[in-house]
Amino acid sequence: MKAVVIHGYGGPEVLKFEEAPDPVIGADEVLVRVTATSINPLDLARRSGAAQGFFPVQFPGIVGVDVSGTVLAVGADVDNFSVGDRVFGMAHATYAELCAAKAGNLAKVPDGIALEEAAALPLVTMTGNQLISVGTRTEAGQTVLVSGAAGGVGRSAVFTAKGRGAVVIAGILKKHFSQADELHADQMIATDDDDAMANLPPLDAVANAVAGKTASQLIAKVKTGGVFATVLTPPPNAADFPGVKVVPVRVRPDPAVLLSMAQAVIKGDLIIPISRKLPLKDAAEGHAAAAKGSGGKILLVADNSLQ
Repeated sequence: MKAVVIHGYGGPEVLKFEEAPDPVIGADEVLVRVTATSINPLDLARRSGAAQGFFPVQFPGIVGVDVSGTVLAVGADVDNFSVGDRVFGMAHATYAELCAAKAGNLAKVPDGIALEEAAALPLVTMTGNQLISVGTRTEAGQTVLVSGAAGGVGRSAVFTAKGRGAVVIAGILKKHFSQADELHADQMIATDDDDAMANLPPLDAVANAVAGKTASQLIAKVKTGGVFATVLTPPPNAADFPGVKVVPVRVRPDPAVLLSMAQAVIKGDLIIPISRKLPLKDAAEGHAAAAKGSGGKILLVADNSLQ
């Protein structure tokens, strides 16, 4: 098969489109002919070496976690998928024409969403959902601020919190205020406006998807007994607020959640913008664009339509 292979850590230029061995599936896996994958910050961190402390690459290696495609073969213990099924979910080494995926991490693509565009959803929608359902555990009537709310994780967290009856404040940059109507939050705040941040009322919880100064400012706004859930490392001043429960959130594949979030996308209740679609061979270009901030998901299409 063809795949995007890296032989060492570095910039986008280390992503090489070349021949790689076909994956061999285990008893609980399916072989997927990849239609598309998407570029996530995790992929950039693995490629650069920033994630080697917790998710190293075994060289030569293939990165990528999102996948959509068609089942080509099923393992001996798999009974929920058949050859020809259209599937999406999370796997390893998805920057390739073929990938082996745990059957328990996949779902069938529902009607109403294109197969290649389904690749934009798995990591961000499940992470955003779990940032609320596992992280803040927000209840009806509570006030939660979602930072990075214009991104895919943030949008998914806003949607999930609203579904639980929370009062949701979307924390976004000033330049993203034009997207406010897409978020369906109760309030907006510009996280790069120091006066606005200083005047924030006490919060029951923060669902955090940003780092740096903003995270440090936000944990100071959480009530004693409240929760600061984060997909990143805790802010450096977390110890200054012993009354705030800090909850790191690491996404766990959950096909039922993925399907529910996909249905929200189909209905238009949740919008995950796609900014670009590139051939798989142009992964380096996609990584360079993602590093600059693309304003939406970048898909890498592995079928023949863009090759």
